[in-house]
Amino acid sequence: MRIGIPGEIKPQEHRIALVPEGAAEFINRGHNVYMTSGAANGIGLTDEDYKAVGVEILSTLEEVYEVSDMIVGVKEPQPRELALIKPGQIHYRYLHLAPDYDQTVGLMEAGATGIAFETVEMQNRSLPLLAPMSEVAGRESVIFGANILAKHMGGKGILLGGVTGTARAKVVVVGAGIAGQAALKMAVGLESDVTILDVDIAKLKYLDDIYGNKIKTLYSNAGNLAATIKEADLVISTVLIPGAKCPHLITMDMIHSMEAGSVIVDISIDQGGSTPISKPTYHEAPTFLTDNGVVMYCCANMPGAMPKTSSYALANVTLKYGLAIADLGVEGAIKRFPELKPGVNVYEGKLVYKHVSTAFPDLKFDELDTVMYAGK
Repeated sequence: MRIGIPGEIKPQEHRIALVPEGAAEFINRGHNVYMTSGAANGIGLTDEDYKAVGVEILSTLEEVYEVSDMIVGVKEPQPRELALIKPGQIHYRYLHLAPDYDQTVGLMEAGATGIAFETVEMQNRSLPLLAPMSEVAGRESVIFGANILAKHMGGKGILLGGVTGTARAKVVVVGAGIAGQAALKMAVGLESDVTILDVDIAKLKYLDDIYGNKIKTLYSNAGNLAATIKEADLVISTVLIPGAKCPHLITMDMIHSMEAGSVIVDISIDQGGSTPISKPTYHEAPTFLTDNGVVMYCCANMPGAMPKTSSYALANVTLKYGLAIADLGVEGAIKRFPELKPGVNVYEGKLVYKHVSTAFPDLKFDELDTVMYAGK
């Protein structure tokens, strides 16, 4: 199979989907790998690093798309890329289709197959290809949130851990999944006054056992959310329903109850955001103010700010599935790794992921097995 690494053209996105060691694995199995010149510069790797393992360097994004049977990317294809997708081409990358009608229709009209990293799901419901980026985003959320709380950044001017004789900042983490636990670890490490909310009592019990009286755990319901968010200096929202549009658990009433200069970091923005006013921002202008002076941080590619760590963390978990797709095709890879099946959102132009269909009821939904095995 011909594997393409076009590089990322989303603003301020410096990650790369395949590092040289991974590219060598494809090549050693008889596949050809093509990459756009300079695609890995953002993590300090050169074209020569890839040439050394047998990657063919092409001059333009268009050339990589034209030659490739499978595109291995990080972020969803941008509008410029949607026009380059070929019928039957496999896209193995983050897609986040539920809040993105144009991309969904673009993949369908192109007759492509879209395998979304974020919906590959193990039998225990864990998300192995989302987990490392959730961990990066969770850790970053506290670092970025602490910075935004500085007065010159629009915040209220409070230090997370305070100092002797002063109050510590109140940090509220909504959701105790991978991102939430990563944020919790950082917030505790910076000696904040931390509360974490979730509907999973088992997770809360585990965290209570680990952190003891360093944290407060609360069952997540509207009343507890409203009470804690009202008092919060920094809110980190990590709400996630795999593959679905994010519910607006943080309401406008909750936001209006917060003091001016408080900060909300919405990690859930890739799936549409967890507040009614969340909108994607970029690293060069990552925040905006609400009408009552709360600072919203909604970068839709948070791990892109730390691309070297993020690229290697992502490559560690995506490689084995990418190799299986290249070696065996989509159907064969699913037979070998059943957790890939929910990762298939679009198959040869057919929408086959229910949560995306729910978000866009005007688009026809097909069962994956029906279209995959049609005529066989």
